[in-house]
Amino acid sequence: MALPENFDLDGFVKQVLGEDLGKGGDVTSAATIAADARFTAEMNTRQPIVVAGIDIAAAFFRALDPKVEIEARAADGDQVAAGAVLLRLSGSARAMLSAERSALNTLQHLSGIATLTRQYVDAIEGTGTVLLDTRKTIPGLRALDKFAARMGGAQNHRMRLDDGVLIKDNHLAVCGGVAEAVRRAKAANTGLQVQVEVDRIDQIEPALAAGADRLLLDNMDPAQLREAVRVVAGRVPLEASGGVTLQTIRSLAETGVNFISVGRITQSAPAVDIALDYGIQRQQ
Repeated sequence: MALPENFDLDGFVKQVLGEDLGKGGDVTSAATIAADARFTAEMNTRQPIVVAGIDIAAAFFRALDPKVEIEARAADGDQVAAGAVLLRLSGSARAMLSAERSALNTLQHLSGIATLTRQYVDAIEGTGTVLLDTRKTIPGLRALDKFAARMGGAQNHRMRLDDGVLIKDNHLAVCGGVAEAVRRAKAANTGLQVQVEVDRIDQIEPALAAGADRLLLDNMDPAQLREAVRVVAGRVPLEASGGVTLQTIRSLAETGVNFISVGRITQSAPAVDIALDYGIQRQQ
């Protein structure tokens, strides 16, 4: 299972099911479905997607029916066509109905991120530029959102504020400029690389002279990015960011930057269309 490191799957499933079931459980299924009724079901996608969260989806069904039979027909990271079967299930009808929404919500959300991410990755294929995600994630779901971005082919940037020094415009305003901000960050001896955001070419040399290990080129157009690449001449990695879309990302990548970070792959990815279609197993 390629889930995030230290991810508490059982805890996540319990929390999400608790949110959906409340204190009284699935009163509709309990009132209308016999306790011994069994369903078969296929979870399939109604559109081409990149799969992310398949093992988490299965865990919701197992949590409510430990004896459920599950056949996974796709794995996280797979690109599948519309109509593809992702899971086949056989088990308690009540449990399956009760787990359905939690399983689908999670799989649709994470696969939506992976699918959009893959579109961005495909758009810069062959340029040598690497797509990065950001901290623009749904609160409480960062580990999963960034996991989904990885399944779509992106690399993770900072997971948290404590695993990277990234000096942005507000830091610069307080410190009085690029050079002083970088100097302070280097003097702090965090043991982490120091990355600093610049939005003008004339900020580059002061940043490098102060010891910046990496530059974030913010909201620069392709001409500015090409000039930044020329000035830096490979001394530090360069990351482009700011307002990147599917329509613009390739022109940015072709300037020679090492990385492009895109907030919208985790912040604005639409959920994909996945459904659970049921059959009925007659009791013998």
